[in-house]
This record gives sequence, structure tokens and C-alpha cells, in this order.
Amino acid sequence: MDITAFFGLEPYHILLTVSGAALVAAYWLPRLASNEKPAAPPLLILFGMLIFWLVPNLPRVPDPREMARPWELVSELTVIVALFAAGLRIDRIGPWDKWVPTARLLLIAMPLTIAGVAVLGATWAGFTVAGAILLGAVLAPTDPVLASDVQVGPPHEGGEELVRFTLTNESGLNDGLAFPFVYLGLLVAAQGLHPGVWGMEWLLVDVLYRIVVGTAMGAAGGWVLGQVLFVVPRDSALANTASGVVSLAGVLLCYGSTELVEGYGFIAVAVMGLVLRRIENQHRFHRRLHDFCQSIEQTLVSLLLIAFGAVLPALLQDLRWSEVWLAILLIFALRPLVGWLSLTGTELNGRERQVVAFYGVRGIGSVYYLSYATSHMEFAREAQLWSVVGVTILISTIVHGLSVGHVMSALKR
Repeated sequence: MDITAFFGLEPYHILLTVSGAALVAAYWLPRLASNEKPAAPPLLILFGMLIFWLVPNLPRVPDPREMARPWELVSELTVIVALFAAGLRIDRIGPWDKWVPTARLLLIAMPLTIAGVAVLGATWAGFTVAGAILLGAVLAPTDPVLASDVQVGPPHEGGEELVRFTLTNESGLNDGLAFPFVYLGLLVAAQGLHPGVWGMEWLLVDVLYRIVVGTAMGAAGGWVLGQVLFVVPRDSALANTASGVVSLAGVLLCYGSTELVEGYGFIAVAVMGLVLRRIENQHRFHRRLHDFCQSIEQTLVSLLLIAFGAVLPALLQDLRWSEVWLAILLIFALRPLVGWLSLTGTELNGRERQVVAFYGVRGIGSVYYLSYATSHMEFAREAQLWSVVGVTILISTIVHGLSVGHVMSALKR
């Protein structure tokens, strides 16, 4: 018998084997060194790089510079689930003054971060104005997926101190609020830097209309899904017997319908989670639904990070030192500085302000935004845009991922 013929060693099956081993190792190995929550994301990226470097003839992962659409769709689904789960986590939505730090981060820190990255990108890294604006919009939002370690606990578990409450709501809402600036980059790329031509349309449609519609659709979707799950029929509530699939279907319905009427679907699903949680707030189904969504989210993000590690060496081939320094300045200087300044006068003390300002994690949301933009418009130096995003995510996952457990534990003590 020909042993090599008997053991087919199909590349696809090899990929499943090594990917499964990488997933187990990424979550298990950190436990050998610390009792903190495993810092898996940097290891998943590293294992993705090693797998496709050491194991020959594996199926090729699509390069986002050549095939952005697959990355756009998978990262979009991951962010949708993460945003909805973030909304579900909030046990108590009030008092309203708890939202002041979140509002400061959304309305002050994020626009300043976008502007800072855009200026650095245009003057230092040599991007076009459109590319620099897009880069700012892509890198400014705190990622709702990889920032889960700094968010509040699952439903009914508490842990809603102001730092975690602020970072949870920032990461849940800023993805949708960054979209107007993505559209701004697309408009400048298509029509040039002529605000008189497109400025009013951008303000009325991309800023005002899409945000209002996204918020309204999310609130309506959360209320309707709450009636379906908990209220009608009252004697046989669906939440008492149903799995999370029904709710996930409602989330997809809300997101898809919001996008069909040109609202921001990311805002809609985050608001939907917040509104749904207000209906039968103490019902145990909220915890089951959150755990179901979290399982889907972790599965998708783990596979995405392995795939991202596989393509990262190619993305970094064109990387220049000016772009590396742009990423370093964003993570260690720009976001911490504008975050700190925006939180002046809030209830957060000095150390809490430092933590909130520093933990603006970059991740899957950035992959989605850049994939979305480059699949809708051709930008100058797209390869370099991907290089900056790639190195920023790499640095962020390492620095934030490996430090967050110790920092949050120290802050709690």
C-alpha cells in the first residue's frame, strides 16, 4: 500500500488541524504564566503568521489589498454581534451623569483623534488628503471586539464601575459615529477637497440623517424584539424556551433594514442591545443571549486574527518608518492625550482617566472600515494604508492585550 496515497494530507484538513491547535494554545498558554484573563489576540496573530510560514501548501488567505470584500463581510458580522452584546451588558443605564465621560470621548476625543491622524498622515506619512482622512476614521474608534476585556461584565454580573461603563459604551457607539468620516474620505477622494460642492450633503445626509435613522431603527428594533421575546404571548413567552438564534435573527433584521434605509447599522444594533435589555431587565434570557452572542463573536474574531496573522507579513512589506511612528504616536501619545483632555472635569479621578484614555484598542473594526472603503473607491497608496492599519493593530493587540488584565486588577484594588 502506498502510505502517502492512503494518507491524503489534504491542505484544507491540515489547515483545520493547525488552526484548531493554534486556538487551543492561544487561550491555554497564557494560563501557565498568569491567572488573569488570557491575552489571546496577540498570540492568535503570531500563530497565524507561523502557521502560514512553516506549513507548506496551505490554502491561500485572501489578501485584503486584492480582495477586500471577504474581509469586509466577515469583519462586519463580527462587529455587529460585538456591538449588540456590548449593549446587552449594561445592567443599569442610569443615572445619566454616568454617560458624561462617554459623551466626551465620542464628541471630543474621537474627532480630535481623527483630525490628528489625518494631519500626521498627510504631512508626515505622505498620504493624500482623502487617504489621510480615511486613515483617521479607520483608526480612531475603540474596537468593540478586542476591547471586551475592559468592558463591563455579562448581564446580572455587575462590575459596572465608571471606567468599564465608559469604555463599554464608547466602543459600542463610536464605530457608527466614525462612519461619517469614512464617507468624508470617500467624498474627498471622488470630488476633491471642495466642501462647497459636497459639504452640505455630507452634514445633512452622512452626519444627521444616517445617525438619527440608525438610532431610531435600533430603538424600534429593540422594543419590537423585546415584545416578541418577553411580552407576546404573555402566557408562553418565547424567551422562556428559545435559543439565542431568534434574537440573533432579530439583530440581523434590524441591521439589514437600517442599512436598506441608509441609516448606520452599527449604531442601530448597539442601541438595540441597550433597549432590549430594558425590557424584563432581570430575565435570565439576557444572560443566555449574551453568552450565545459572545461565543459567536469569539469564534469569528479568533479565526479572523489567525487569518490576519497569515496576511500580515505581506501587508507590512511596504511599511516605512514614518508609518510605524504614526502608529506608535497614535497608541502612546495622541489617543491618550486627547482622551485625557476630553475627560477633564468628569467624575473619573486621575488614574481612571489615564486608563480610559489609554485603552483605545484598535482591531477588527479598523479592518472592516478600510475593507469597506477600498472596496467602494480606489485610493492612492492603498498598500501603505493597509500597512499602517496592520502595524497599528499588531502593536495595539500586544500592548493593550498583555497589559489590560494587570491594569484593571490594579485599578480595582
